[in-house]
Amino acid sequence: MTIQDVRLSDESKTRYLTYALSVVHSRAVPDVRDGLKPVQRRILYAMEHNLHLGPDKDHRKSAAVVGEVLARYHPHGDSACYEAMVRMAQDFSYRYPLVDGQGNFGSLDGDSAAAYRYTEAKLTRVAIEVIGDIREETVIHRPNFDQTTDEPVVLPSRVPNLLMNGASGIAVGMATAIPPHNLKELVGAITALIEDPELTDAKLLKFVKGPDFPTGCLVMNTPQELKEIYSTGKGPIRMRASHEIEKAERGKEVIVITSVPYATDKSVIVEKIADLIIQKKLPQLVDVRDESTSVVRVVLELAPGASAEKALAYLFKNTSLQMNFNVNLTALVPTENPLVAKPETLSLRSALQYFIDFRLDVTRKKLSYEKRKLEERVHLLEGLVMIFDRLNEVIEIVRKSDGRLDSAKKLQARFKLSELQALFIVDLRIYQLSRTSIDEIEAELKEKRGRLAEIERLLKSEKLLKKLISDDLERIGEQFGDPRRSKILSEVEETKIDEEEYIEEEEVYAMVTRDGWLKRARMTAAPENSRLREGDSFLVVQQCSTKDSLALLTNFGNLFVMKVFQLSPTSGFGEPVQKVFRFQDGEAIVAAFTTKGNEKAEQEILFFSRAGIGFRSIVDLYGETKKIGRRVARMADGDKLSGAIPVTSKEFILVSRDGYGVGMKVDQVPVLSGAGKGVILQKVSGGDHTAFALFVEKKDKLLVKLSKGPEKIVPLSEIDFGDRARRGSKIIQRGAPVVGVVRAGVN
Repeated sequence: MTIQDVRLSDESKTRYLTYALSVVHSRAVPDVRDGLKPVQRRILYAMEHNLHLGPDKDHRKSAAVVGEVLARYHPHGDSACYEAMVRMAQDFSYRYPLVDGQGNFGSLDGDSAAAYRYTEAKLTRVAIEVIGDIREETVIHRPNFDQTTDEPVVLPSRVPNLLMNGASGIAVGMATAIPPHNLKELVGAITALIEDPELTDAKLLKFVKGPDFPTGCLVMNTPQELKEIYSTGKGPIRMRASHEIEKAERGKEVIVITSVPYATDKSVIVEKIADLIIQKKLPQLVDVRDESTSVVRVVLELAPGASAEKALAYLFKNTSLQMNFNVNLTALVPTENPLVAKPETLSLRSALQYFIDFRLDVTRKKLSYEKRKLEERVHLLEGLVMIFDRLNEVIEIVRKSDGRLDSAKKLQARFKLSELQALFIVDLRIYQLSRTSIDEIEAELKEKRGRLAEIERLLKSEKLLKKLISDDLERIGEQFGDPRRSKILSEVEETKIDEEEYIEEEEVYAMVTRDGWLKRARMTAAPENSRLREGDSFLVVQQCSTKDSLALLTNFGNLFVMKVFQLSPTSGFGEPVQKVFRFQDGEAIVAAFTTKGNEKAEQEILFFSRAGIGFRSIVDLYGETKKIGRRVARMADGDKLSGAIPVTSKEFILVSRDGYGVGMKVDQVPVLSGAGKGVILQKVSGGDHTAFALFVEKKDKLLVKLSKGPEKIVPLSEIDFGDRARRGSKIIQRGAPVVGVVRAGVN
């Protein structure tokens, strides 16, 4: 046993790099030549080479296929292998499926396939074109994982499968996402590129109009966008569900969704639309029904007088009826080492050119293989011609010989044959000679020599080889090509969304708790009966409309604004504010305001901190903010915002936690144009801090709430009014800390 000292960092890098390369080459990224990942290639090869499951054969249990692949070629999990086979059988995943599945192979609604012991499979006719001339030594083979058999490095595909069916995968440090395309368009582009190798990506787009998704959704990109995507190999393809407007009974109109974007779950889309209707976020719709059979048909029932365009505009923005396919045309391309490929981001032209080069190489190898076989046959036939008129002598020599090898040696010596010719003649059965005439032999010999001459001519001319490839592609295009399913709409007028049109106006209670839970309740529900988490209490319960805005101010000086209709309509706890906005650690709501939709959005707000520092500012409490909010106040180190109140009169009071109250005129507080720190409004010391502020009138009385004990009424005359920056008078002589201050008679 040998122990080596190595640096952990070096060993970690080496092993991680090995792992990364393994993921790229052996799992996630397809080969540009046959468009397959290793597991897909092994499945097709095992089905054809080992199990002989051609299109003209009967289906066989999927378990047999998975078992054969795992036993001979793919030492990984059976579920991953079966999932790869299932995907190749799904006509909504593959534009041209390679596996003919029998049984439950999943659905567009996200249903999983049945277990492999229940399903059966065989190859499709397109798959035979992908497997190609595998038996004619057209590609290199390598040993399998346990050195017991060989497997092809790549399949000699006759079809551009990489672009035809697309691919997706995530490796280490890279990913691939290639959309499927129409076979006829690809054949046209490849044929044109063979005739004119100088064609650019832009000119190739005259043939390849864009992706052709199996689900038949619309492609919304402009020609310029498609040109950029196919030139760089990266960019978003905008997919949108197609729809029709139909007349229903009683003069009603319905929207019928006839296709969904590629790689989306139809049932999830239907559930999302139903949820929007239930939550009354889409008043233009009253019902959704999935009437799909083998074709997609999702019926959206419009409300009386509702606009179908506005309903669709909202759905396209807020559901998966419109989404992006982010193209990343990364694939493995060949290197000087035939056993090793490297990842490369391709353009449309380079992807097609790699396929053309591969087909040229495969065609040369196929012709060379055929040439070798023809030369062997010609050589044998020539020997047969030499001895045909002297068969009796041949038979006599064989009869007097000691076995097969002795007969062959004597025939070689007598007729000047090669060893192969002699063994061929010895192995012939007498009845074959009796039924064969010299004319037949010479005719076959002439035919074989003619084919040899033709192959020699083909191998010497790249032009003729390219014509062979073009002819083969045209045959495939005619046999398997079909019309486009995805229509390309390069010019679409987007309907502008006015969110007010999608809000069903309703009077509700907006509720915000001190622990940061948000919800709304109908006016018929008593707020005091609304559920709260243990230890929590309401910070604000405000009667308002669903079209109003709710502004939340935090102790970090950040403002967050949302629409009231976005609050969760529930009688439960609601949802935490962190689910709606991105709060920092320790950030909490200290004030909340509702703003009417038809009121002036900007309001003058008085801000005050725990350290008694404050200022006034004009703040927009209406416009929605991003998830990170908007900074409206800046705090000194160690200080936090204690609260904020709208300016409603000329005087206000501040009350500290320990019960000190101070009053002043509002014009003593500076107005800042932006987020600032302000000036000292109340001096606090020890563990005390400014907790509450209230705008008051001269005749007001205060209702002071304590953490323990009864509430106390305090006349305004007991508050020390004067200049700012004073501690104020003690309005609560003894008792628990102050937890609330309101005007008497106001709950």
